[in-house]
Amino acid sequence: MTDRRAASLPRTRGGTRRPTPRGVAGRVPAWSLAVTAMLSVQLGAALSVHMFDEVGPAGIAWLRLSAGALIFLALRRPRLRRLGWRGLRAALALGVTTGLVTVTFLSALDRIPLGTAVAIEFMGPLSVAVLRSHERRLLVWPALALVGVVLLTEPWDGSVDLVGVALAATAALGWATYILLTQHVGDRIAGLEALSITIPVAALTAAVVGIPQAAGGITWQVVAAAFGLALLLPVLPFSLELLALRRLTTAAFGTLMSLEPALGLLMGLVLLTQVPSPVQVLGVALVVTAGAGATRSGHRTRPARDAPPALIE
Repeated sequence: MTDRRAASLPRTRGGTRRPTPRGVAGRVPAWSLAVTAMLSVQLGAALSVHMFDEVGPAGIAWLRLSAGALIFLALRRPRLRRLGWRGLRAALALGVTTGLVTVTFLSALDRIPLGTAVAIEFMGPLSVAVLRSHERRLLVWPALALVGVVLLTEPWDGSVDLVGVALAATAALGWATYILLTQHVGDRIAGLEALSITIPVAALTAAVVGIPQAAGGITWQVVAAAFGLALLLPVLPFSLELLALRRLTTAAFGTLMSLEPALGLLMGLVLLTQVPSPVQVLGVALVVTAGAGATRSGHRTRPARDAPPALIE
């Protein structure tokens, strides 16, 4: 959750029309691109957990972002002069936010299950979507999601990790901030060029805590794994999301995105043997329902240029 994401919930660039992608991507159903992107995100998060013992959560966040930065810079070099000071300042702020979200989210995974962390983090974009709709009746959705989060954390059994929950909540706040900044940056810088600015800044931000944590644990094997994880997130999902956003409506894409807490729960079960209780499964179902409901009301009315191909606006 990370170092990615956009719209309020998602964005379709104000409903502006674009040419339908040609080639293989144009023949693949758009919904499958979005689902594959989400699976890649959750797979990358789950696999990152296995490296915590070697370089720590902040360490793998820094390594993964650094690898992603090198890949994006190889794909597209940013033209900083055309941005102006205001555009550059916004891009720098977005990069710092991306780095903080990545570090706090992965640090949360070191303490709480993946499905729980994703659900808590999802409260960020969900709340922004509802608040920006300016309709009080829609507050029922974040309230429903909050009930789901309580069921996920099960505070009544006394085993809840408050630090882990606080880290995931911080990631949620960062994700909400990322939504607003991505809209601002995305209206001025298109796709890969924006990512070639923000991801390197995110890597430098994560380095503050990541380098001390990873010191002594970096090997060639770890570096190779970091590049593999960078392909899973941010490179592959960002690219797939960009293609999907060109062909899906806001409501359709947002409804698909709402499945992410459930995918996080599934990946935690399959890859990390984090078996949820029936109450926790119900909690995820409530969060997914809240996300789908909120999406039906959230969209932009002002056309915008391509944003960074992340999921949040």
